[in-house]
Amino acid sequence: MFQILFNIIAPVILCAGLGFLWAKRGNAFHMETISGLVTNIGAPMLIFTTLVQLKMSLSSFLEFGLLAVYSFACFFVIGCIVLKLCRLDIRDFLPAIVFPNTGNMGMPLCFFAFGDVGLTLALAYFAVYAILQFTLGIWMASGTGSFTQLLKTPLIYAVGIALFLKFFEIEVPKWVINTTDLLGGFTIPLMLMALGVSLSNLSIKHLKQATLLSVLRLGIGFAVGVALATLFSLEGAARGVVILECTMPVAVFNYLIALRYDRSAAQMAGTILVSTLLSFISLPFLLLFVLA
Repeated sequence: MFQILFNIIAPVILCAGLGFLWAKRGNAFHMETISGLVTNIGAPMLIFTTLVQLKMSLSSFLEFGLLAVYSFACFFVIGCIVLKLCRLDIRDFLPAIVFPNTGNMGMPLCFFAFGDVGLTLALAYFAVYAILQFTLGIWMASGTGSFTQLLKTPLIYAVGIALFLKFFEIEVPKWVINTTDLLGGFTIPLMLMALGVSLSNLSIKHLKQATLLSVLRLGIGFAVGVALATLFSLEGAARGVVILECTMPVAVFNYLIALRYDRSAAQMAGTILVSTLLSFISLPFLLLFVLA
C-alpha cells in the first residue's frame, strides 16, 4: 500500500516542487502566460479529447457533474453558517470554502489514483467548478454578474461541442483527436508547476485566521464528500474522486479574484498556502481512506 501511495503522491509533489524551486531560484515563469495557455488551450483540449473518447455513458458523466453542483451547494450553505458563527466576512472568505482546487491538484491526484476513469470523472468536477468560479465566484467578489466573462471562456465551448458530438454519435477525425490530445497533454504538468510557483510567491499573514479557514475547507470538504458518496451509494473510482475533489485545498484562482476585486487578498493567500501544506500532510491518510 505504501508503494501505491508513493506512486500517486510523488508525481504531484515533485511537479509542484519543481515549479516552487524554479521560482525560488529567480527563473522567469510568466504566470499570466502559463495560466492563459492552460485555461484557454490545454484544459479545453484535454476535456474535449476525454469527452469525445468517453468510455462511460454520457448520462453517467452528466450525473457525476451534477454531484459537483450538489457539493457546491453544500459548501455554500455550510460555509455561510460557519463564517457567520466565526464572525468573518462572507463575501471575503466564502470562496475559500466553496472553491476547492479541483484543477491544479484534484485532477492529477484523481488521474494517478484511478487512471483514465479517475481523470474523466475529475474533469466533470473541474468543468462544473470552473463555470461556477467564472460566474458565482466573480459575483461574490465584485457584486456584479459575469455572464460576458463566461462567454469568453473556451472551456464552455469545448464541453458543449464535445457533448454535442457525443450525443449525436458523430465520429471525430483521428487527426483532430491527435491534435487535441497533444495540446491537452501539457495541462496537468503545467497546472502542477503553476501551483508550485504560486505557493512560492505567497506569504503567511494572519496565521490564526488562515489556519482556521484551511481546517474548515478540508474538514467540510471531507465531510461533504463522504456524505455524497454514501448518499448516492458510490463505489470505486466514483467514490474516490468525489471525496478527493471535495477535500482539496483552497483554489489558487481565489487569490487572483480577491486581488482583482480587493477582497482580503493577503488573508486569502495565507489560506491557500496553509491549506495546501495541510493537504500534502493529510494526503497519505486521505488516499488510504479512498483506496481501502
